[in-house]
Amino acid sequence: MKVAGFTFIRNAVKNDYPIVEAITSILPLCDEFVVALGNSDDETEQLVKGINSPKIKIINTVWDDSIRDGGAVFAAETDKAFAVISSDADWAFYIQGDECVHEKYHALIKKEMEQNLNDRAVDGLLFKYLHFYGSYDYYGHSRRWYRREIRIVRNDKDVRSYRDAQGFRWADNSKLNVKLIDAYIYHYGWVKPPSGLAAKLRNFNKFYHDDEWMKENLPETFTFDYSHKNPDRLVHFTGTHPAVMHKRLEATNWNLEIDLKALRKQMPFRRKVLQKIEDLTGWRISEYRNYKLIK
Repeated sequence: MKVAGFTFIRNAVKNDYPIVEAITSILPLCDEFVVALGNSDDETEQLVKGINSPKIKIINTVWDDSIRDGGAVFAAETDKAFAVISSDADWAFYIQGDECVHEKYHALIKKEMEQNLNDRAVDGLLFKYLHFYGSYDYYGHSRRWYRREIRIVRNDKDVRSYRDAQGFRWADNSKLNVKLIDAYIYHYGWVKPPSGLAAKLRNFNKFYHDDEWMKENLPETFTFDYSHKNPDRLVHFTGTHPAVMHKRLEATNWNLEIDLKALRKQMPFRRKVLQKIEDLTGWRISEYRNYKLIK
């Protein structure tokens, strides 16, 4: 069994993406790793090369900055990386620049890839998610946060990244048949101080909206507070973080200032009821699924 990792990145230093941590969190499971390195104006290339692994293959890409509809440029860059994965790779393991996999899941993930290798009914493997918010001590747990997504797919070149690189579908837009595995992706995109999150929102949204929308909704003077995204409910995290993230945890120099009780009170009544049902049964009513769950 041969496994190829892949990702895309641009301006990781300027935007403080933990791309090194993302790559190295799954590198032990990969025989090769493709990085689509976008046209950056910071030290992102040196950062990736600094991992110093013979498994890593960098392809230089140029983002089409004119694509500002729904984050489609992210899917385009993901597809560029996927396209150059070696033809003899069986599985392709995708990781985004603000995601990590805890090393405690490595053995389980490898076992799942091995056990499903010859089952052609399985197009990919579905992961659970922990969306950390504000700090490394809390994660968002409500209907506002997607709780599962595809991160391992077969190395079939008819697979395409979907929408804003949310997940994957076939070239004809049909959904992949996937198996849910008991492993989590740790998502750190919302773990930054207020100034960092303000910059993130401005940088991120320019790939979704035009200049007029940006001026009206996220002007240069925009400031961020932790209730901006309205996470509905934050849960205290009592587990451990991936080893690759420890240096970042130690360098944390801000405090999360948000009233968790007041936050929960702001949740609309309908979402409170639906959330209660999910908490009691595990069933998320009317959940959007970008996949077909077969196992």
